[in-house]
Amino acid sequence: MTATAPRLGTIASRPLTRLLLVTVALLGALFAGAVPASAHAALTGSDPKEGAVVATAPAQVALTFSEGVALDANSIRVLDPTGKRSDTAELVNLCSGSVVKYGVRLRTGIPNGTYTVAWQAISADSHPVSGAFTFSIGAPSATAAVIPSQQVGGGLVGVLYGITRYAAYGGFVLLTGGAAFVLACWRQGATVRPVQRVVVGGWLTMTVATLAMLLLRTPYTGSGNLADAFDLNGLRAVLETKPGAALISRLLLLGAAALFVSVLFGAYAKRDDEAEKKDLTFGLAIGGAVVAAGLAATWALSEHASTGLQPGIAMPVDVLHLLAVAAWLGGLATLLVVLYRTPGIERAAVLRFSRVALCSVAVLAATGLYQSWRQVGTWSALVDTAYGQLLLVKVGLVAVLVGTASVSRRWTARLSEHTAPEAEAAAIVEQRASEPEPVTVPDDGEDAKRAAQLARQRAAMSTAREKRIRDADPERTGLRRTVLAEAGIAVVLLAVTTVLTSTEPGRTQEAVDRARAGSEVAVADRPVDIRLPFDTGGQNGKGTVKLTLDPGRTGANDLNVRLEDPSGKPKDAPELKVSFTLAAKSVGPLPVVPDRVAAGHWSASGVQIPMAGDWQISVTVRTSEIDETTVDKNVKIG
Repeated sequence: MTATAPRLGTIASRPLTRLLLVTVALLGALFAGAVPASAHAALTGSDPKEGAVVATAPAQVALTFSEGVALDANSIRVLDPTGKRSDTAELVNLCSGSVVKYGVRLRTGIPNGTYTVAWQAISADSHPVSGAFTFSIGAPSATAAVIPSQQVGGGLVGVLYGITRYAAYGGFVLLTGGAAFVLACWRQGATVRPVQRVVVGGWLTMTVATLAMLLLRTPYTGSGNLADAFDLNGLRAVLETKPGAALISRLLLLGAAALFVSVLFGAYAKRDDEAEKKDLTFGLAIGGAVVAAGLAATWALSEHASTGLQPGIAMPVDVLHLLAVAAWLGGLATLLVVLYRTPGIERAAVLRFSRVALCSVAVLAATGLYQSWRQVGTWSALVDTAYGQLLLVKVGLVAVLVGTASVSRRWTARLSEHTAPEAEAAAIVEQRASEPEPVTVPDDGEDAKRAAQLARQRAAMSTAREKRIRDADPERTGLRRTVLAEAGIAVVLLAVTTVLTSTEPGRTQEAVDRARAGSEVAVADRPVDIRLPFDTGGQNGKGTVKLTLDPGRTGANDLNVRLEDPSGKPKDAPELKVSFTLAAKSVGPLPVVPDRVAAGHWSASGVQIPMAGDWQISVTVRTSEIDETTVDKNVKIG
């Protein structure tokens, strides 16, 4: 009877296969329906303002951003009603102090109508951002201007770039954490093939992902066409940017990491003298720490930590945070592979990793607390912004991971108390002694086939015996299960962290909201009452608009507008106009020309508000033939 031997490692690999499938499914869920990443620079204002109606064509269009951005001559385009470009493609730097402001000059003699401003930029933390709005000269008109429906950083290119970002983080975790596990916890692991595969696989993943990010950078921040990944001119332009320099630096450091890995699994693994190995361990630890810190710095110097509040403190804190993540999660992945793919590991090594993980969690808690304060800013931003909500999810996952790790620590303690290493070693010796000696047979057809079959059977029997030895240790089995659970949670945690790095921080979002016109909530059956300062720029052009909308709800309303000079006295004006816009429903602007009742007082009755929503009320004041301005405020009308 011919016995069919099971394939080598089939049983032991099933949990790891399931974990791999979970990873693939998670990536699909995160990126299959991905939307463009929310960049960390946001438009906080414009001149003319969105939806404004100006009497004469301005000399330029200016945009104000929440933080530093990278622009070129084609970053801001002003399109006329026919869709043709009306600016001179001349970028004007209007920055002053902490104000980030850029503009483009308009051509002379452009006609009246509605103009579209389309803009695209790269924020200081490497993420692309884009948008569009309209303003009108003279009076609103129909427009044929066509702007891309897909925002920069979206589509297939955005999905691929997101996957490569995740792969780069994952590769860094495996490379750094796996090497740290060998040097700090289990030196014998340098000779173990599965451990070598983890570290080398991390290096390969990070290298391929970095090269892919470098190629995808041009379409990701520009056209969105995947074919542009091989545009040499675009690649040259990317290399001149901060993100491009960071990616090139990462590749150079990966070259140094390759040398480190070759020594770790070459000369170091073959060294038998304990004193020499101890000295080499110290040297490798110092060199590896320098290379790992440099790799972590390529993220810190080009993304979150490099811009915003306290960058001088935030960047080294971010490096520590990434190193702690790698030491914990990368070591965890290595331990998981060792528990499933090797006959045994020293109990002392597991205990050492437990202490390393505990220190890593302490560093993560300290650095994560600072990063949360820096990026979120207020308690309300934790629940009111996407960044804060994702951060709460991440904190919850870390808490679950720490709880699972505490269970692993209990299994580790029981492992060291109740399992004798000598018994396991004796079992392995007994297993090897029971294996039949290899038989040499002539290579003549049937005999050669039978010899190959016997070799396969011996390999299968050896694998089965090793598995029985591993499974006969209940403490080891329990530890394997909890470590597998930790690894699964870690996969999800790393994915959430990747998405978090592409989401606009809560502090930035709140700053944008404060910079824009604030919202006031209208109470049913009570009038909306707002005050807006204005300055037309001419002589005696300053004053205050006092607007009342009664009863301040959908349907017919009475409108009263009063102008006051800086001293509080009524201020007259040759012309005053009001408009209502509901941007969320693409309604408006709905123009209202109130009647002049007295000096500085205008009114209109029967002003229709067709539906509830966040309406923008714009008031245009003209104080002379050429001096005019538009001020606005967002009001929720229910």
